[in-house]
Amino acid sequence: MKDLTKGNILKGLIAFTLPLLLGNFFQVLYNTADTLIVGQTLGKDALASVGATGSINFLIVGFAQGMTGGLTILTAQRFGAKDKLGVKKSYLTGLYFTIAISIILSIISVIFVGQLLQIMQTPADIFDGAKTFLTIMLGGMIASNLYAYLSNALRALGNSKTPLYALIVASILNIIFEYTAILVFHLGLLGSSSATILAQAISVIYLFWYIKKKVPDFHVDRSLLKVGRSEIMAHTRLGIPMGFQSSIIAIGSITLQIALNKMGTNAVATQAIVSKIDQFAMLPMISMGLAMATFGAQNYGAKQYRRINQGLMRSLAIAVGWSIGFGILLNLLHFYFTTAFISPSQTAVIEMSRHYYLVNGGFYWLLAILFVTRSTIQGLGNARIPTICGFMELFMRAGVAILGVLLMNYTVIISSNPAAWLGSTAILIPTTIKMVRQFHRDGNAPQIQSLPIS
Repeated sequence: MKDLTKGNILKGLIAFTLPLLLGNFFQVLYNTADTLIVGQTLGKDALASVGATGSINFLIVGFAQGMTGGLTILTAQRFGAKDKLGVKKSYLTGLYFTIAISIILSIISVIFVGQLLQIMQTPADIFDGAKTFLTIMLGGMIASNLYAYLSNALRALGNSKTPLYALIVASILNIIFEYTAILVFHLGLLGSSSATILAQAISVIYLFWYIKKKVPDFHVDRSLLKVGRSEIMAHTRLGIPMGFQSSIIAIGSITLQIALNKMGTNAVATQAIVSKIDQFAMLPMISMGLAMATFGAQNYGAKQYRRINQGLMRSLAIAVGWSIGFGILLNLLHFYFTTAFISPSQTAVIEMSRHYYLVNGGFYWLLAILFVTRSTIQGLGNARIPTICGFMELFMRAGVAILGVLLMNYTVIISSNPAAWLGSTAILIPTTIKMVRQFHRDGNAPQIQSLPIS
């Protein structure tokens, strides 16, 4: 476990972020394995089938995983405040929440998976494949949600290495399982999705074992098994809004996916590829954001307010610098990025991907600011501002995507992402400036609910 309230700020952030970065890399690799393996072994239609499920999966699973991030904010704050009993209660409450929400969402989503794909106007030639893949992924979401919760809980205590180890093992197993299911047993998309869930389940078993053996802060006795109403309400106030925030953003992505579905299979296949490249671009930004969420929460619990400002400035410099550099690299080497996923003979997809990188890559720096500032504010226990930003992202992304459909213009449609990032940072930047000024001026700050950012 790592206490982020003491020591050199930059060194502490880098030491905490590096395992997060590697973990996020393997998370993207884990998610990308489906696209890579399916695209290279089963062809363009199967690739488009997987790509067509991304937004729905993000909407439903994203809610639960966003919620786990909110549930563990209190864990980190109590750890920073050296409240050991509070840490145990927070861990158990979050675990109950995650299991219950996962079961409920799995049942509902599997029942209505066909209707969801119809609402998305999924092309007929990929509908059955998309339904098969999505049914398994949503039916087994408890595995991915428990991994997300246990990882966030450990990170709240400053442990970013153990979730990395679990994910490395799961990523390797996922690739082995997928190739075996597709090439040996010829199970197609059914095998691809089942392999992913199985690998995730193994990572969850490992994390539970590690917590039992190595994390006494999460060991609970019988007297703590019954969660009180005050604990439930405290975690609900942070967990549910952050879950809805993820879903609001996902609805915007669904609007974009619907718009691309209207452009045909080439556009859907292109989105399946570029969305994975976007994920790689976001890795350091997301990692710095996660680090600042934990750093901010622990230091807020320890009342080290000026230290939060110092960590925020350093994190922004790193994330923005990366985003500019990667955007340039992506546009210079666009052909090689795209053909890692699909045959060079698919010239239409390659050209559409190149155009996407040009439009979106130049605005990655906005996305870097978004991730770092939003996560810092969340770590302070403020769920309202990030939720408002989520609505702004939805409004901007959906509005521009719909305009693109009306014009049947691919450039306008893919411009919906930069528009969404601009809308969100228009709220986050002035909010963050107010927060920084108050923390700098006062040294000691009032409760988070009364800060100017709330």
